[in-house]
Amino acid sequence: MFLGMFSIFLPLALGYLISIKRIDRLNTVKKITSYLVFIILSLMGLGLAKLDDLATNINQIMLLASCFFIFISGSNLLALPLLDCVLKTETNHDKEHIPLANMAFESLKLVFVVLLGFIAGLFLPFPLDWVTPASEAFLLILLFFIGIELRNCGLTLKQIILNKKGLLIALVVLTSSLLGGLLAAWVLNIPSHYGLAMASGFGWYSLAGILVGDALGPVYGGASFLLELTRELLSILLIPLLIHRYPLTAIGYSGATAMDFTLPIIQTTGGVRCVPIAIVSGFILSALVPLLILFFISL
Repeated sequence: MFLGMFSIFLPLALGYLISIKRIDRLNTVKKITSYLVFIILSLMGLGLAKLDDLATNINQIMLLASCFFIFISGSNLLALPLLDCVLKTETNHDKEHIPLANMAFESLKLVFVVLLGFIAGLFLPFPLDWVTPASEAFLLILLFFIGIELRNCGLTLKQIILNKKGLLIALVVLTSSLLGGLLAAWVLNIPSHYGLAMASGFGWYSLAGILVGDALGPVYGGASFLLELTRELLSILLIPLLIHRYPLTAIGYSGATAMDFTLPIIQTTGGVRCVPIAIVSGFILSALVPLLILFFISL
């Protein structure tokens, strides 16, 4: 994630102060939100192109990342649908039949934008140091517009902050991720607290990679980075596919990114009523990432 907690909530709060009654203006806000999603995804692709080479010990890194990814994602995707079976969640298209092909196309469009950005980044003849600050700036703008939509969709501030579904999602993601981390550590025959630390990134690939790498070395740091990055990329694909039938699963699998990076995708595909759930679950998981990783690696 690119932004601190304060900078994430500030634009949301400012946008929430703006009341708009005209439908045409609200539609303009929604269009701007959609455009910003594609801009940010293209910048993400550019960012991937400028990453340092991970060729050293790449085989071990890939083994660790893939094993943890399979067990953690599997645990999440087995546990989260149970919430959707128990709790009804309204989305934009609850009463409409959404063809699977249409949802798949929406996912492919998002992934395609990332790939285009990545390919462009490989061939651009100038440095890409501007990508990260540009992404931060666009995210701030995007969150501001999401705040406007929140204010004008009939949700109260209490509903946004105190959201039971968001709390339950965070609990299920936390529990299932740690279980998956323990299983992966057992299969790989590595210390269990290594597995718990690796499972505590919840999609925050930048911070998780730094913390794990600093404590356990570059191989584990690279694996943690790749694990969480893969989770974020898969969540981009899964959100449009799942959110109309399994909204809590789609939000939950996004992990900590549900409060910032994948929030606009959740909002544009599932509707603004999914946003408070995503913010609460994402905030809790974001706050837990540094605490849990530092705790487990100190054991």
